[in-house]
Amino acid sequence: MVKEIERVGIPVVHMCTVTPISLTVGANRILPTVAIPHPLGNPALPAEEEYALRKKLVQAALRALCTEVEDQTVFEN
Repeated sequence: MVKEIERVGIPVVHMCTVTPISLTVGANRILPTVAIPHPLGNPALPAEEEYALRKKLVQAALRALCTEVEDQTVFEN
């Protein structure tokens, strides 16, 4: 689905826990996340720390979204 959305001109960031799968399906902008059961958070953290973690991931995704890419790129978070 990521490739189809980009094919019509809308940039997409694929946030995932298993980056080899994203590379296999052909996602252009790939952002590794936390863990399979909780990709965008960590419920074991105190509320303030989890909020900071989520904010960091969203900011990284926005930076990736604004970055022009030629080939598949795995971004750091």
